[in-house]
Amino acid sequence: MTTREMLKIVREQLAVDLNCQPEDFSREKDSFVFAPAKDNPGRRPFRRGKQFFEMVTMGQSIVVSATPARLEYAREQLAGRQRDDAFALPFIRGHVLCYLPDLDHRPCIAQPQGFAYETIRQDQIDGLCDLQGFPNAIQYDDSHPVRNVMAIVAGLDGDVAGVAGAFGWSPVMWSVGIDVLPAYRGNGLAAYLVNTLTDEILQRNIVPVYTTASSNIASQRVGYRVGYRPAWMSDRKLEFEGELRN
Repeated sequence: MTTREMLKIVREQLAVDLNCQPEDFSREKDSFVFAPAKDNPGRRPFRRGKQFFEMVTMGQSIVVSATPARLEYAREQLAGRQRDDAFALPFIRGHVLCYLPDLDHRPCIAQPQGFAYETIRQDQIDGLCDLQGFPNAIQYDDSHPVRNVMAIVAGLDGDVAGVAGAFGWSPVMWSVGIDVLPAYRGNGLAAYLVNTLTDEILQRNIVPVYTTASSNIASQRVGYRVGYRPAWMSDRKLEFEGELRN
């Protein structure tokens, strides 16, 4: 897989999710594309409330996908706005940054010594929920449609120190999450686990995506250390006064 192929896969998946065209993400910088929300076959199985809204940019135009009332409101509020202003509007509740690996500049991450490492594959994944304290790496909600598909677990003296988990966004994209317990931080364990899991995903010809909140600087540092680079940004949660919340 090349970087160009990876970006093509991402644009095609996001287009399915937001009910738009892949080329809509590459329009001129300050343009907006408004698309009515639709449950297209193959979309990432995130839960959607009755008042669904998502706003995404890959660095040029912004694609807004929403149910009718929210889409019309967003169109009014974004009229005359520039791209960077759009994500600072008062009804935006946080940002999610999504990173892709730089396939040409992936570093070699040394394995922290003293830990035992285990790769958990899909046929063993049910046992992950027995490990508590790793909400960014493990899907604990049995009813959630986005499930773990793989994990790398690090242990020390019989205790679990950290987990990097992969979530099955789609057949072509898996999301990577990481948790290291406070007592085991600062020794490169997070970077090693994320890097190892990324290798496993790439070997399956699947696109790995590292996600983090825009305020989580520590997580962003892990991503950069492993060779992940920004690819797109989405709103984290959108609420309009007087409308139902997701």
